[in-house]
Amino acid sequence: MIWTAIQMTIATTDGETIWAFRYSSERQSRTLFFSTQIEELRRLYPDSDVFANADDETRLVVSEPLSGLRGVWNEVPEGTCGVVQPGQDELRPFQPILPTRAARGRRRAVAPAS
Repeated sequence: MIWTAIQMTIATTDGETIWAFRYSSERQSRTLFFSTQIEELRRLYPDSDVFANADDETRLVVSEPLSGLRGVWNEVPEGTCGVVQPGQDELRPFQPILPTRAARGRRRAVAPAS
């Protein structure tokens, strides 16, 4: 099997938690950002109706910062998964694991439903 370079920024959610991945096998993926916790944004920008009316757990995940407001955007580092969740958000290292030959063979051994 031939493996080629991969570059990705992906975000997915289950409706409560957001997982945002930034990874490149060449270590040069596109950028990925998530917003600062809303409580901090309300403190920084007390006159903002957008921040005042947002839910306490509101976060945005974007490929590029949407505004020049200082303190709003946090870059997800290369090779990292950002976990945006109720309570404390997290940044975790992310490194895909190449499936073993045995695991690849097991996937092909599954018979299609008839």
